[in-house]
Amino acid sequence: MSVVVDDDGDAPAPSPLKFRIIATDGRARATSLTLPHHECFTPMFMPVGTQGSVKGLTSAQLEAIECQVILGNTYHLGNRPGADVLAKAGGLHGFMNWRRAMLTDSGGFQMVSLLDLADITEEGVTFQSPTDGKQMLLTPERSIHIQNDIGADIIMALDDVVSSVTADRARFEEATHRTTRWIDRCIAAHKRPHEQCLFGIVQGGLDLDLRDVSLEGLLARGDALPGMAVGGLAGGESKEDFVRVVSHCTAKLPDHKPRYVMGVGYPLDLVLCTALGADMYDCVYPSRTARFGTALVPEGVLRLKSSALEHDHRPIDETCDCLTCKTYTRAQMHAIATKEPRAAQLLTIHNLRYQMRLCAAMHHAIVEQRFADFVRDFIEKQYPDDTAPPWVRQALEYAGITLRVA
Repeated sequence: MSVVVDDDGDAPAPSPLKFRIIATDGRARATSLTLPHHECFTPMFMPVGTQGSVKGLTSAQLEAIECQVILGNTYHLGNRPGADVLAKAGGLHGFMNWRRAMLTDSGGFQMVSLLDLADITEEGVTFQSPTDGKQMLLTPERSIHIQNDIGADIIMALDDVVSSVTADRARFEEATHRTTRWIDRCIAAHKRPHEQCLFGIVQGGLDLDLRDVSLEGLLARGDALPGMAVGGLAGGESKEDFVRVVSHCTAKLPDHKPRYVMGVGYPLDLVLCTALGADMYDCVYPSRTARFGTALVPEGVLRLKSSALEHDHRPIDETCDCLTCKTYTRAQMHAIATKEPRAAQLLTIHNLRYQMRLCAAMHHAIVEQRFADFVRDFIEKQYPDDTAPPWVRQALEYAGITLRVA
């Protein structure tokens, strides 16, 4: 069990996170995370519920598709409904009647997504609300206090986030060192270390030397950080750069802590990052693409607005056990995709269930020592006739997996 130092610097307070590696296969890991509200198994995908809900789905529906952790956004929840409202409701768990685990981000990502409305200083980040124009200063202390009120099982340290495509090494260097300085303020501000797990975030952009600086700073904080995340990716950088940084970081992160690659949601990325040793992922992609009429399938994606599906009476995915696939056909979904609210709900159920099934399948493949074959089968469905792009082959080379020769 991990431990963290209490406010007085005396007796260590036990962390609520228990982490166990069940099996490894190459660099891939099948693990369990015992959190206050749920025992979770990795690889694990976490749907994004920005303001306390995953759009279109109830908490009961999320539980039915075997979602283990929901992600909430600290900046948006702090604005609306507000930390005081959530605290009085018994935290976000009580507010949305969610019985399983929850993770809240730090609010740092808004430094990128709301860049035109943000002013970043050593004290923190001042945002202008995109809804009412009010100013909000988010400091490391404020971020942690809001997350303490929200009550998520896992909370994230506030980091200085820079878009991965920014061409300014000096800005990346500033952000890397600031993230390390802010981590101590986050640790000091954390008032519920025996109930909530604080994760640190590795920054440094695409510069591996800066990534090492960030890694060393976080590792020096020891058990005060029972989990580690890789941030600042999935923001438009090349896929070659993406897998290079993920491979570099996961190879150096400690074995005895969970590894979370932030902002990753494409199924292929989940498979490749798992092959590189990562455990946890989150993204809006599965639910957002559902609202545009796109379904995730083993071959890639199925665009339900395509006229070719008008008379296709098969389920979206014949291997899927979700409500949508058991009840509706492609033709039915073609008729309502992007036109009726229920279509978005039905496709969100399917896409998130696809992610849950994919992660469970990877877990079992690792336990059964057949993960390399699983990866090869997955890629051959997505890229038949030996058409996998160079960056996929690059990731597999890092992972020590070779594709079959056609």
